[in-house]
Amino acid sequence: MSLLPISQVLITAPQLGQLLVSTRKQRKLTQAAVASRVGLSQNRISYLENHPDEISVRQLLSWCAAIGLELRLGEREILIANSAVEW
Repeated sequence: MSLLPISQVLITAPQLGQLLVSTRKQRKLTQAAVASRVGLSQNRISYLENHPDEISVRQLLSWCAAIGLELRLGEREILIANSAVEW
């Protein structure tokens, strides 16, 4: 049974970095193991975990596959207070 949430809403790059690190650790994977699966060096994985805004789409998709995540995109839910029409 996974301790990770079924899905996680990410709004910022730091949230992405935190999710990649926490998932890797939850799966008991080292940076070296992820690096081997993604085709990057361990040093690059370490760097990208701390600078997730520099991860390419290709790297992100490979990384997600390597640690058992899937990437989903969808429209952001609009808060009722923000969607009120002002007259």
